Amino acid sequence: MGNADIRELAVIEEVSFAALSGSVVAVDAHNWLYRYLTTTVKWTNDAIYTTADGTEVANLVGVVQGLPKFFEHDLTPVFVFDGAVVDLKDEEVSERRRERERAEEKLEAARERGDDIAVARLESRTQRLTDTILRTTRELLGLLDVPVIEAPAEGEAQAAYMAREGDVDYVGTEDYDALLLGAPLTLRQLTSSGDPELMDFQATLARHDLTWEQLVDAAILMGTDFNEGISGIGPKTAVKLLAEHGDIWAVFEARDAYVDGADRIRELFLDPAVTDEYSVETDSSPDVAAAREFVCDRWEVDPGEVERGFERIEDSLVQTGLDQWE
Repeated sequence: MGNADIRELAVIEEVSFAALSGSVVAVDAHNWLYRYLTTTVKWTNDAIYTTADGTEVANLVGVVQGLPKFFEHDLTPVFVFDGAVVDLKDEEVSERRRERERAEEKLEAARERGDDIAVARLESRTQRLTDTILRTTRELLGLLDVPVIEAPAEGEAQAAYMAREGDVDYVGTEDYDALLLGAPLTLRQLTSSGDPELMDFQATLARHDLTWEQLVDAAILMGTDFNEGISGIGPKTAVKLLAEHGDIWAVFEARDAYVDGADRIRELFLDPAVTDEYSVETDSSPDVAAAREFVCDRWEVDPGEVERGFERIEDSLVQTGLDQWE
């Protein structure tokens, strides 16, 4: 959820990569991948990542360009992939599909009138994580010996659980839902230039004198991926109402308002579907040569577009002593 209201409540500060060195980051794979996918499509000629049979694998370019940031800063990424879609998120998924369909109509019109700038912009908006994209991403991560974990439902919820259990140091995502899911420390802007942001769960609760349950209640009052908020309730009002009334049920009574399914939404944040069946391996033996062959030969990606990324991976492995690939 890119909810600006949650950001207003969150305690967020910039942190240097130097301060993160040696850490393990559970990455919300779908969130991370989608950002690199849309950026690649927007700024890269599609011939570079399209096979002879017309299959688009812009994700492979994104992965090769995005992974070096972890290795260069001595971070171990653990990619957590989504499982089943949460029932209450069906409407959000449907709306995103409708938005993509509208963008596809505009894209076709832009192509017909020869508007290259609009085409590039709209192509990035019509991207989705296809089965081929998800499969080839997992295969490439496997060749580079990057741990992959399959969540039973939301990858972000699984990542937050792993962080609470102490099996990873940070959750990596742009989504503010990580805070509502109780992720102790979340790194944002890992796909951007510059240092990342650190979002602190306990500091957020302390700043507003809230419990975890009340933080989730505040989000529901403001609006989440699963529900529209109550008109007139923003961050300050939500915190004030919870301080006065204690929980969302008392707020509903006081405001003569209601959010359909509020109890289920609460449960999705406070007790989401997760699994204990995972292991986090920090030892790495990436096969860069095999990864290069997979991307450039098997999937026909233009070598010139990914060579610098592979070189950065190789250089960082030498610097950290992980040179088994030689």
